[in-house]
Amino acid sequence: MSNTTDGLEDVVALHSHICDMDGKLGKLTYLGVDIHDLARNSSFEETVYLLWYAALPTRTQLTAFTQQLTANRALPSQLLDMMRLLPKTATPMEILRTMVSALSAFDANPQDKSLDASRHRALHLLAVFPTIITSWEHIRNGREPIAPLTDGNHATNFLYMLKGEMPDPVLARMLDTALVIHADHELNASTFAGRVTAATLADMYASVTSAVGALSGPLHGGANEQVIRMLMRIGEPQHAHDYIANAIKNKERIMGFGHRVYRTEDPRATHLRAMSEELGKRANDMRWYDMSRQVEEAVKELKGLYVNVDFYSASVYYMMGIPIELDTPIFASSRVAGWTAHILEQYSNNRLIRPRAEYTGPKVTEYIPIEQRGE
Repeated sequence: MSNTTDGLEDVVALHSHICDMDGKLGKLTYLGVDIHDLARNSSFEETVYLLWYAALPTRTQLTAFTQQLTANRALPSQLLDMMRLLPKTATPMEILRTMVSALSAFDANPQDKSLDASRHRALHLLAVFPTIITSWEHIRNGREPIAPLTDGNHATNFLYMLKGEMPDPVLARMLDTALVIHADHELNASTFAGRVTAATLADMYASVTSAVGALSGPLHGGANEQVIRMLMRIGEPQHAHDYIANAIKNKERIMGFGHRVYRTEDPRATHLRAMSEELGKRANDMRWYDMSRQVEEAVKELKGLYVNVDFYSASVYYMMGIPIELDTPIFASSRVAGWTAHILEQYSNNRLIRPRAEYTGPKVTEYIPIEQRGE
């Protein structure tokens, strides 16, 4: 065998029309629409429509789509009861993985893979992710979940269910933009896991459960949580350079930097950096932004690495007052749009994904009967 590479780096595994990345130019597009245009001008709902329907919606289409999402936000009461029975020590990602899997039991025909049925299933999953995440946050802290809004966009509803009050519109718009730029990213680990599962013709719940499981790993979705914990250890901007220099000397992994594809700045980081600065100014507290900038400059100087999407999302979510343990679930509440877009694409022209492995073990091993193997 030949053309093997650890981690499948630069290996093209399939064809897709959904997301395009140019690592040399730092360019990202969804269905050809530049991520910067979407971040500045679009909404999360409009972006999801683009991913699922391969076209930007008309005003009428967007209104109808948003109404459908709003109508699907409620969770079956049995799932809320199930959450109340689970150990409060379970992480939000463990609960999300479990609830997505359990949702299949409430689908009358989860094996119906027609386009309409699959799109409705995707819509329902997208709509209930914030309900699952915020419900567990309340339940594990001894509070009753807050019912979803009957109107309002995805970001506004998430913040409302989390905090129990209507959010500042500026913060809701920032979260909306963060959801837009996290919505898809080609064949990242979780998306590929979801597509591999879908390629077996498993149902959408199983496929999304696989994706959630992959995202829960610290080398994928957990990076932003580790970034904010690193900033907490650093404490003050003036300590950043020495901290990074010492971490590099001790060969510690610094999360939020470098990317398998991008060789320049991650285009999504550009918007998150600006949000972090704006949030600092609004709060009259620039410490987290300034510290982030000092870390960014130190890593670029000492390692030559650019920040990725995880780095500034950490300070953005923290300054929004979002619990650190919800950083990865928020990622999931956006990326489920991309996961389901890829699952829909996989179903539309399916072939079982079955790569080969280059064998590196012994070529011939003699079988020795157990009586001759010693004690």
